[in-house]
Amino acid sequence: MSESAAKELEEAASRYAAEAIKADSQGSYGTAINLYQKAISTMMRLVQLYPEYKLNQLYLQRAMTYQERIKSLQSARGVPQQDGPQAEVRKTNVAEGPMVETLKASYDDLVVKEKPDVRIDEVVGLEDAKRALKEAIIFPYKRPDLFPLGWPRGILLYGPPGCGKTMLAAATAAEIDGYFMTVDAASIMSKWLGEAERNVSKLFNTARKLTDQGQPALIFIDEVDSLLGVRNQEVGGEIRVRNQFLKEMDGVMDKGHKRPLYVLAATNKPWQLDTPFLRRFEKRIYVSLPDTAARKFMFEQYTKPLRLDTAVSLTELGRIAENYSGSDIKDICQSVQLRVVSELFEAGGALDPSTKTRQITMADFKEVFRARKPSVPREALKAFITWSENYKAL
Repeated sequence: MSESAAKELEEAASRYAAEAIKADSQGSYGTAINLYQKAISTMMRLVQLYPEYKLNQLYLQRAMTYQERIKSLQSARGVPQQDGPQAEVRKTNVAEGPMVETLKASYDDLVVKEKPDVRIDEVVGLEDAKRALKEAIIFPYKRPDLFPLGWPRGILLYGPPGCGKTMLAAATAAEIDGYFMTVDAASIMSKWLGEAERNVSKLFNTARKLTDQGQPALIFIDEVDSLLGVRNQEVGGEIRVRNQFLKEMDGVMDKGHKRPLYVLAATNKPWQLDTPFLRRFEKRIYVSLPDTAARKFMFEQYTKPLRLDTAVSLTELGRIAENYSGSDIKDICQSVQLRVVSELFEAGGALDPSTKTRQITMADFKEVFRARKPSVPREALKAFITWSENYKAL
């Protein structure tokens, strides 16, 4: 390998690590895990190709640091650990030979299979998205005879984070009394979680077996841009994994099969998807920020258990919360709750079980709004609108 190639690998490892740390700090843990693993993989490749390089020990130390962070994130997200380490980077003398990587994964660690109990009419707002999902999945399932030309099997949900994409997918599965199989694309793409090609194949085979038994199945791929996104450089078997996924998608879309199997994918970065892959998603649905009525309803739901002053206007809160996502609104209500609870503790009255917090006022909400800005910047909203103008398909 040439020095220029080594330099390219060093830059790739540095870029992956920087992006991982950024995603980690922003709470995008699935993406962070994927990027940490890419950084480790690239560093190990450098060490193997240049066993005498003076920076090898530094690469090994960083790789082990990132590995520990991966384990910490997986533990926090409830991913069961194997009896031994999931990915072991042994710090040995590089002259003895290549690094040893133990790569193990359990399919059950990657895929969650359940029957949701939320209904689509319980999802607040998002009327265009709900109507599109009814037309694509619910109506054809209930009356397939009315659809001689078939119906969409691949559906892309895109939009800002925290706006209900996962809930929409789960509610759609519930409406057809189907299994909801959800997987994080950032995890299934990771070589550190095992043989991704086999996991992709097993995911679709499991869904087919369910449909063969008369059970509808909906596969939900979160962070699909990790799987089908544009890449300047591929590491490991990423190309093979993506091709396997596309092969499985083509099988689902085969017009000769009428099995009730659907693939829904979600992304916060639709512009990172390769254009050729978009045709696999016949419906492309923008899941936008909640409108005023939806925001008011969310405040009503989240403040039900709280002690509100009678002067608190939920209509006014819904108006003030323009450009805030559903998860932002929940966090605002939680922050207001923490505000009055903290006052009670600081006043020394919290130890008495009969003592209650004071009533929450509009001033409390406005103070939280001043300290908490929307999680989705205006520039990002403009990017979603621009992408929608070119690619949406309701």
